[in-house]
Amino acid sequence: MRRTSFEDMNCSLAQCLEVVGEWWTLLIVRDALFGVTRFDDFHARLGIARNVLTQRLEHLMEHGVLTREPYQDNPVRYDYRLTTKGRSLWLVVTAMRQWGDEWAAPDGPPVQTRHAACGNLVTVEPVCSECGERIALRDLRPVLGPGAKDPYLIPAG
Repeated sequence: MRRTSFEDMNCSLAQCLEVVGEWWTLLIVRDALFGVTRFDDFHARLGIARNVLTQRLEHLMEHGVLTREPYQDNPVRYDYRLTTKGRSLWLVVTAMRQWGDEWAAPDGPPVQTRHAACGNLVTVEPVCSECGERIALRDLRPVLGPGAKDPYLIPAG
């Protein structure tokens, strides 16, 4: 069942959901970020129906998140590799994983991340891109950006 498209909505979050908003899509991206590249490996790890996996992989390729590169000629088989656009979803996946660790993992995180440079387990924390200060929601104020077409994107007040 196809949900309503967000294609015409002037909202970056809606446009992101247009690409990665289907149930299996971010799990495919998660596994690709972990180094999975082969169709059969995605299928085995996720337990997803083959036709659904094919559809999701094609969708991700159509949107430039994945590329398909042959690794075998007879029969032709492919690796699915993240593009720069796809790799940039690591922050989205990490934020969602950290939310799940805090709110939906009563026995603790199933996967943790270790910083290769220092060897410590880490969580990703938001910081200001200009001053480097750690930020929280209460520190942010929405303002219209150059692509805004709807003044109601920002609530009054």
